[in-house]
Amino acid sequence: MPSWTHAVDAKYGVAVWNFKGTKEHHIPLQIGDTVNILEICEGWYRGYSLKNRSVLGIFPVSIIHVKNAVIELRGKQENIVSTEVPLVQEITTTLREWSNIWKQLYMTGQVSKFRQVTSMMCDLMERRSQLLSGTLPQDELKELKQEVTTKMDFGNKMLELDLVVRDENGNILDPDQTSIISLFQAHKKATQHITDLMREETFQNQSEYSRFARLNSSPTNALFIWVRNFVCKIGEEAELFMSLYDPQEQKIISENYLFRWASTGLPKEIDMLNNLKVVFTDLGSKDLNRERIYLVCQIIRVGRMELKETNAKKMTQGLRRPFGVSAMDITDILKGKAESDEDKHHFIPFQQVAAENDFLHSLIYKVLAAKDINHKGQGLWVSMKLLSGDLEQIRKDHPHLVDRNTVVARKMGFPEIVMPGDVRNDIYVTVVQGEFDKQNKTTQKNVEVTMCVCDEKGDIIPNAICQGAGDKPVTYYQSVVYYQLKQQHWMETVKVAIAIEDVQRTHLRFTFKHRSSAESRDKGEKIFAMAYVKLMKPDGTTLRDGEHDLILYKGDSRKLEDAGIYLCNLSSKQMADQKLNIGSSFRSSSGGHPICSRDNFQISTLVCSTKLTQNVDLLGLLKWRYNTSALNENLKKLMKVDGGEVVKFLQDTLDALFSIMMEFSNNNTYDKLVFDALVFLIGLIADRKFQHFNAVLEAYIRQHFSATLAYKKLLSVLTDYVDIASRGLECEPLKRAFKALEYIFKFTVRSRCLYSQLYEGKEKMEYEESVRKLFETFNILMQSQMEGNTLLMQGASLKYLPTVLQDVASTFDPILLSHLLRSFLLNLPPDRLVKQKLQSMTAIVNTELFQREECRAILLPVMTTTLKDLIQKGDEEEACVELLSNILEVLYRQNVGNTYQDIQDIMDKLLRTVNQMVIMLGRDHSLISNFVACMTAILSQMEYSHYTNYINAFQTRQDLMDFLMETFIMFKDLIGKNVYPADWMVMSMVQNRVFLRAINQYAETLNNMFLNSMSFELQLWNNYFHLTVAFLTQESLQLENFSNAKRTAIICKYGDMRGTIGSAIREMWYNLGQHKIRFIPGMVGPILEMTLVPEVELRKSTIPIFFDMMQCEFQYKGDFRTFEDEIIKNLDHEVEGGRGDEEYKQLFESILLKHCRTYHYLEKQGEMFVALVTGLLERLLDYRTVMNDENKAHNMSCTVNLLNFYKDIDREEMYIRYLYKLRDLHISYENFTEAAYTLLLHAKLLKWSDGQFASHIQDFHGLQTQRQLKENLYNKIIECFDKGKMWEEAIHLCKELAEQYEMEVFDYELLSETLQRQAKFYEKIMKVLRPKPDYFAIGYYGQSFPTFIRNRVFIHRGKEYERREDFEQMLLTQFPNAELMKTTSPPGEEIKNSPGQFVQCFTVQPILAEQLQFHNKNVPEQIVGFFKANNVSKFSYSRPIRRGPKDPENEFASMWIERTTFTTAYKMPGILRWFEAVQTSLTYISPLENAIETMQASNDKILTMINQHHSDPNLSINPLSMLLNGTVDPAVMGGFAKYETAFFTEKYISEHPEDMDNIVRLKDLIAWQIPLLEEGIRVHGKKVTEALKPFHDRMEECFAQLKTKVENQYGVRELSFLEERRGGGGGGGRGSRPRSMIRSFRPLSVISSSSLSSASSDRETLRVPGDSAEPPLPKKQTSRPQEKPLDSGTKDVEEKKITRKENRVSGLFTSKKLSVQTPPPPPPPDVVEEPSRLSQLVSDTRMVEIHPNPEQPAKENSSNRTGQAFTVINGFSGRIKSARPPPLPKKINPSLLESFSQDQIDLLSPPAHQEPASDQFQNKAPHPPTPEDSKPLKSPPPPPPPKNKRLVPHPQS
Repeated sequence: MPSWTHAVDAKYGVAVWNFKGTKEHHIPLQIGDTVNILEICEGWYRGYSLKNRSVLGIFPVSIIHVKNAVIELRGKQENIVSTEVPLVQEITTTLREWSNIWKQLYMTGQVSKFRQVTSMMCDLMERRSQLLSGTLPQDELKELKQEVTTKMDFGNKMLELDLVVRDENGNILDPDQTSIISLFQAHKKATQHITDLMREETFQNQSEYSRFARLNSSPTNALFIWVRNFVCKIGEEAELFMSLYDPQEQKIISENYLFRWASTGLPKEIDMLNNLKVVFTDLGSKDLNRERIYLVCQIIRVGRMELKETNAKKMTQGLRRPFGVSAMDITDILKGKAESDEDKHHFIPFQQVAAENDFLHSLIYKVLAAKDINHKGQGLWVSMKLLSGDLEQIRKDHPHLVDRNTVVARKMGFPEIVMPGDVRNDIYVTVVQGEFDKQNKTTQKNVEVTMCVCDEKGDIIPNAICQGAGDKPVTYYQSVVYYQLKQQHWMETVKVAIAIEDVQRTHLRFTFKHRSSAESRDKGEKIFAMAYVKLMKPDGTTLRDGEHDLILYKGDSRKLEDAGIYLCNLSSKQMADQKLNIGSSFRSSSGGHPICSRDNFQISTLVCSTKLTQNVDLLGLLKWRYNTSALNENLKKLMKVDGGEVVKFLQDTLDALFSIMMEFSNNNTYDKLVFDALVFLIGLIADRKFQHFNAVLEAYIRQHFSATLAYKKLLSVLTDYVDIASRGLECEPLKRAFKALEYIFKFTVRSRCLYSQLYEGKEKMEYEESVRKLFETFNILMQSQMEGNTLLMQGASLKYLPTVLQDVASTFDPILLSHLLRSFLLNLPPDRLVKQKLQSMTAIVNTELFQREECRAILLPVMTTTLKDLIQKGDEEEACVELLSNILEVLYRQNVGNTYQDIQDIMDKLLRTVNQMVIMLGRDHSLISNFVACMTAILSQMEYSHYTNYINAFQTRQDLMDFLMETFIMFKDLIGKNVYPADWMVMSMVQNRVFLRAINQYAETLNNMFLNSMSFELQLWNNYFHLTVAFLTQESLQLENFSNAKRTAIICKYGDMRGTIGSAIREMWYNLGQHKIRFIPGMVGPILEMTLVPEVELRKSTIPIFFDMMQCEFQYKGDFRTFEDEIIKNLDHEVEGGRGDEEYKQLFESILLKHCRTYHYLEKQGEMFVALVTGLLERLLDYRTVMNDENKAHNMSCTVNLLNFYKDIDREEMYIRYLYKLRDLHISYENFTEAAYTLLLHAKLLKWSDGQFASHIQDFHGLQTQRQLKENLYNKIIECFDKGKMWEEAIHLCKELAEQYEMEVFDYELLSETLQRQAKFYEKIMKVLRPKPDYFAIGYYGQSFPTFIRNRVFIHRGKEYERREDFEQMLLTQFPNAELMKTTSPPGEEIKNSPGQFVQCFTVQPILAEQLQFHNKNVPEQIVGFFKANNVSKFSYSRPIRRGPKDPENEFASMWIERTTFTTAYKMPGILRWFEAVQTSLTYISPLENAIETMQASNDKILTMINQHHSDPNLSINPLSMLLNGTVDPAVMGGFAKYETAFFTEKYISEHPEDMDNIVRLKDLIAWQIPLLEEGIRVHGKKVTEALKPFHDRMEECFAQLKTKVENQYGVRELSFLEERRGGGGGGGRGSRPRSMIRSFRPLSVISSSSLSSASSDRETLRVPGDSAEPPLPKKQTSRPQEKPLDSGTKDVEEKKITRKENRVSGLFTSKKLSVQTPPPPPPPDVVEEPSRLSQLVSDTRMVEIHPNPEQPAKENSSNRTGQAFTVINGFSGRIKSARPPPLPKKINPSLLESFSQDQIDLLSPPAHQEPASDQFQNKAPHPPTPEDSKPLKSPPPPPPPKNKRLVPHPQS
């Protein structure tokens, strides 16, 4: 059998496929999950996922990609470390962390951010692949690293992840190898960098901002152009000159890029196809900020004079002729506003010249001004990209674009920043214009200018002219030929490139020739004029920049080119103006060529040379030896020379200056002038334009400087200057010298070194004395308290003197120098130039001098003393913290010697000072984080002995205690309110590590000095405990809240500090000994907060502290009630805040029980306490789980559980707290009724007294007494009851308030308001519609539900008009994984124990509780209706079931009803919209009883509909039509016909003799339906329209048949109505209104009787309540004996009187007994009526609950059954007709009845509101009985109608 083997090579892997894990030991993995592999066996690995190291399992080999890794052991734990490149590992970790957030972004619909993260992740994966490839060169790798780190940092910031701090190379900083100050600065720098990136991202045009910022930051830029194609039909070769053009200055600003195009439409050199690249360099910020700039291309064709000439062979060839111009505005590209990409192609349209004599330069203006160019598809296609950096940089950064073969076109002129190595000698010559006379020709000349470069002999220098970049140098340059124009405008620029040494003997020669179009004539043309110009003047300066008007000479063509002749002549008119007056001699030349007086010719030149100068003054200084008499003047003029000229000759100028100094070393004639000139040069290099020449200056000092005696001169002059200033005199040269002080000393020190080397250290003493004298002079200057110039000099000294220390210390005694510096700093008055002094100290700290231990010992005390004074005063905080930071940074370094004493000095003077500053500064102060970083750095650099020394240094015990108190408070404040941004994780963790070390050090001091009885300091210890708990519970240490990667990184680097501090707390607690009692209950909350931290070992070690507290209090007080109260109070707040879990509950229970059972005297109380806390914790956890849940039921249920728990344990404060939480929940869901009942619970706790109420109630400010609070509460409750339409409940409270106002406080105004309010509620009861809510039974089955609802049934009170379907949908929304059960039967154990969720929901009917106040009274339906759906606690649900064989023709015969009755724990409504059903009972209704209930319901519907139509004449007739037709029409009838066939047969009666009474009752109900139908048809007939008349007639026919049948079979029934008037027997209908009779008797079903009695229950003596609201039920009459008839008239009169009297008193319907003296009828059986439900039809039947009263026996009167005759009172207040029927009453008395079931076949709906009826009802008195009346009835009277009817006995009965 194969076995598991230890994995050797495969240790670390990544899942490349999802693995769900179907078996027990499988570990489910997702793509990207990392695993640690322990063992391997046959295609399976055994190990764990790094997401959850505690779960060990197996997973397939095939889904794991094994990676190289090494194992590091940290204790016993293996730590996997990948061997990949660190940056690759960082990318991998970042991608894993982002992926989780990425998914969340998708789920939450943050589309924009999701796409952004997607793009960044794809980029990172691509870059990761490139890094892994290992093929990148070093420069590209560095660039890629920078790009990747920037992208990761940006993404982390965007996703609110931790900031990653890096060094300048992009590597993550190791906090163990970095000082806290450096770490802090790195965080600030990284934050600023990311902020800038975010600003770019959020900028309106981010690419524009990014490019603009990048280009502005670069000193020089370049424009890369790639010519893709040139589309133009020329027919000849062409030259294309591309350049940059400024339209405002109307000049070209760059060299031309020249490429030649063949007549074939391709480059002339086919090798250049798709390789026409040029880069225009030297573009500075001024160029980029030009108002407009264009890319211009001038096209010149090379060939015939005119293209239209056909005979090409005879035509002159090779002529350069204008052809056209292309131009494109590239301003936006250069400014970074438009995208520049080498892959994007731009089309530049081509504009051809209108005529062959159009000047190209003029055409440029036209093209730029034209809005649209008709280019006909002709033009240039180019790509362009703006690049940053100089040529070397862009070649390095963009090698694929700019290589060695790419043409470089430079700017015409020097760039803004001149680089030292940039050697140029370019002379740009522009042929501007000319004017030529036609002389003897008939037409103007076609002039061609030819330029060449000649030496002094006239020999032509070959290949000295460059027509454009990219083209080969040429010997001759020939201009464009314009056809027959007198004035020629060429504006063609070429570059002359010759060696610097040849410039002096070189000149340019221009010859002019007429070109003919015919080749034959053109050959005969000769030069007709010549001009020249020398490149250097006689004084040695180059030709000045600008235009030159050259003199044209004519003569023989051969002589014109003779240099010996023309060089003797003047070259330009400017020279002629200087030498002589222009006159006749200008027209002719003596001994030379004649001058062309009518012709003129202009050129312009621009010299860009780093070796040639046009400045005479500079040249004079460089050649000072030739004219020493002018030296003084030349030195002064040097400072007026343009800087650009000077830096070109920097080395030569410096050589000249120092040679002068050496030459005159014996006297000081020129010392100050040379010194000032040197200062000028050094200051010039400080300018931004020449900043790069610093390196040149440094190189000069190191390599070329050789003036060995210069140091004496320099020190002497400088000392003199400082001395002058120290005397308060004006010294302007010193001001300039200060800026150059650093380089002056570099020259000085270098000079001294050279002298020392040359003369082997001679004159050392003299040198040191000179330096000492100079510094002492500075010190004297610093002592002065004069203002003005002296103050400026002192400030400059502070600023610039530290810059020389580095050099001075190399040739001067460092210790002596340190003493001099110390005096320098101390001499300055304390309140003078404070900021500058601190900055000077900071500069000194950053020198190598301060890094010397012996020098630091001299300088540091001065600095720390100064810092202490200033920080305590609060002066110059920024400069102070900067200085302190730099000191601490230097002391952290390894190469600075022993720093122990330095740290001691800083600690003694500054630790407490900085602490107090941190405490004093607000958290929003800009420098608070700097001071905290300094404080942390001081603590981190302190050793154990430092702490000891510091503690021992306190003079008094009080001082030490104050320091510790300050420190504890400060630490706690910093932990609670971190001064660093939330994403500075590294900084926070380093601070925590330092704080932890300091806390432990101070804890030792507490134990040693503040623990014994004499020295114990309660407040100090208390602060210690609160600090340590705050440290332990701070957010940054709660590792379980972090991602796996972050958690792992923290543990690896810092460990879990919570365990360390937790152990310290535990140890310190047990050290307290007898003092523990003083920390109870104060420390209970903090210790509880600590134990709730979800770290198992920490909990195990700290929970026992609770037992120690219990034991301690028990020993002192005999109980631990205080501890218990505090635990309960704090536990509530802590758990609600998110702390605590099931594991904590179990640990708390097990640990404390274990300890309690160890001590018998605590065992019982301890167990009770543990049970109490665990019970509370369970409820609190439930509450927290659902607190933010959308499921309001869970929220409220858990809240009620908690408040009930607090009530049970008598914690009134917490009880009230959760009452108001529940109230707020109800209000938020608009459950106003429930909110009122909730507040009522609080009101019941209060008394109507003037005693004070508990102060913990937050909602009622300004209330003093319980009476005030209770009154306020009542008003709020009444408002809620009003909103919830519970006006009956509001009235009760109004009455109680009214009693208080009337009888106690005698406030009649409030009494009046309350009574008016109460009256409005009465009015609302009668007039405002109140829809009755439905009630739903909900069962939650399955183990996945929360414990407080699992496998329980709840009755839920629905909202107005809420349907069951909507309610079910709401349930499924709350439990999306739940399954809705289709059946209403209770589920089995299988479902209850299943892991899923099953919800059962159905409608239940409230069972009306007995309302004694309505006994024997007429009560309006509006009043009764309230009690039908409120104050109920029992609910029923009925469903049909089949028993026995099914009769296919009559389903009623076997249909039973299963009725479930639910009893809730509390009446509804209450403080919840639902309550648990605490009791459930099940009964069954037989088919016969079902038939009785169904028949009763049918009769009730008919009566209700009739009453509705009587109440509202405008009611629609359609529902009544459908109801009546469905009952009387034989086609649809079948209702009781089925009952007849099922129950009235001889077979059924013989088989079920016990059902005889119910059969009689069913027949009676059938009989009573006839008078109801009759009245309904009568009402229908009155309201029927003509259209429905046939329908009504048909209905009457059917009813007549039905009536005949029923009356023949079941007897005749009659309805009796009495008049009802408001306020007596008045006639108006104004005061009348429909009323309902509330009865305590309903038709008894067999099941309800049998449930309360034996099988012979109809004969058994039963009980009714003694205070029943119902009269006794008369028994069924079986015979009617003969009675003596009364006088008819007398009886009628008596009956009318009785009727009126009873109507006034109580009766709505009443039946009258015949004048037969009979004993009173027996009471009804004591039963509870439970109407059944047939499917939906039955379910909505309302119930009435009767509570039996055992004290009143019900006696069965057998005589009633055997012979006594009386009028049977029936449910419809009528009587059985014995002889002939009386006439029908005019109108049925309207009555508001209960709402009936809304089954699918019943389309009836009760009216929205029933208005009071206005008609009086007249009731006829029945006729006296006749002999026929003694005939027995066929059926007993039916039971009463629904609850709105009440049976009223005849007064005589």
